[in-house]
Amino acid sequence: MNAHLLILLPFAGAIAAAVWPGDRTRPWLLPAVGLVHLVLSCWLLVDPPPVEPGAWFAYDDLARAVLPAVSLLFLACATYGISYLRIRAERPNRVFVAALLGVLGLLSAGHQSRHLGVLWITTEGVTLAAVPLLHFNNTPRAFEATWKYLLIGGSGIAFSLLGSFCLGYASIHGGGSGDLTFHALAAQGAGLSRPWVLIAWVLLLVGYGTKMGLAPMHTWKPDAYGEAPGIIGAMLAGGVTTVAFTAVLRVRAVVDAAGAGDVASRTLLGLGLFSMLVAALLLLATRDFKRMLAYSSVEHMGILVIGASFGAAGTGAALFHVWSNSLTKGALFLSAGNIRRAAGARTMDEVRGMTSITPQSAAIFVTGMFAVTACPPFGPFFSELRVLRAGLEAGHGAAVGLLLGGLLLVFFGLTRLVFAIVDGRPRVVSTASVKRYPETASVILPPLVLLALSLWLGLATPPVLQQAWSAAVQSLFPGS
Repeated sequence: MNAHLLILLPFAGAIAAAVWPGDRTRPWLLPAVGLVHLVLSCWLLVDPPPVEPGAWFAYDDLARAVLPAVSLLFLACATYGISYLRIRAERPNRVFVAALLGVLGLLSAGHQSRHLGVLWITTEGVTLAAVPLLHFNNTPRAFEATWKYLLIGGSGIAFSLLGSFCLGYASIHGGGSGDLTFHALAAQGAGLSRPWVLIAWVLLLVGYGTKMGLAPMHTWKPDAYGEAPGIIGAMLAGGVTTVAFTAVLRVRAVVDAAGAGDVASRTLLGLGLFSMLVAALLLLATRDFKRMLAYSSVEHMGILVIGASFGAAGTGAALFHVWSNSLTKGALFLSAGNIRRAAGARTMDEVRGMTSITPQSAAIFVTGMFAVTACPPFGPFFSELRVLRAGLEAGHGAAVGLLLGGLLLVFFGLTRLVFAIVDGRPRVVSTASVKRYPETASVILPPLVLLALSLWLGLATPPVLQQAWSAAVQSLFPGS
């Protein structure tokens, strides 16, 4: 029942937000629910509950390995959101707060979904719940970004639904009973119809890969991340993409059990390397620092699936990278939001000298840039190092070389843009607008805490997390 509270609590908070009478006090529901959610998810991380094999929802090993990171990111964004919504007092926040809590509930449900159909419902529910959050700024560009997100996300919905039908048919065609829990599908193993399994794998990878933002299904990300508030960009990059990745891992475990693991690994590796290449080239060309974060997210989704393609060791490294990327990317999005509001613009042609205008946010942004490009001793350095080592141990030297080349190009692209906006003499428009957005503790501490946690994760990874990642890998690769 405790695990179910992770789902029910945010939904109760969303209902409370919908009926709450005051715009000024309503945002406090966000950190209140987020704090209880984090305490509960960490409690279950330390003391995991027993899992019934046929359960549709459960705090199983994979949920235990990932969901606390989403909960931690949400609490940081929720705390930041109090000040953000106070600054944006001209906009009513009833729908915003209710939808954001609804997203947390659906993310919790998605991570705990152990049934193919329920997983599809929860992940697509996240897509729909995020719509009012994306166009919160109520500008023409935000409206356009929301429609692009819906249209491309709708394509992902269709592909993943069709893939779910195909995987269900693979079970029935192979003599199965029609039980669509992942435990039953994996137990059927080689009895699954191989052609239908392969068709299902391609469709589900495209569908959930669209949610992750893997290239070439990434085209919704630059607009959505660029137009959404910073806290929403952080939740999309560290939460919504994460539940899609765990969906890919669950399906991949079934494909492995059906004897098509090699095909799954090759497609993941190819898609991951292609995402790295696309992200690197776009980062070298973009001049918009919020779109830069979108392309960086494409890169890191590529790293996740590359790690998953390297087998058990690589999947463990990818789960580590889920944590390090979520924390670091959250710090980047929140500090970028501060810079964006203070500067009144978001391109390197319009913004410069932010070390003079927002010195604390600029320092966090630059430090976060070094962290997200795998500079030691932050978490991404160690998680990506594990991915590289897993690739070498699996005999994928050429892929590791290409990954290293992509990481180098990404570093050049990020540093080019970040230093262009923080260095130099501030523009007049930026200097005039800084008084509207002072750097208070409420907008500095949340990204700073996330950055500090990324550093802590790299220097002293808690043993309980190491054990959780190992248990998740064992559940996905029983023979490893």
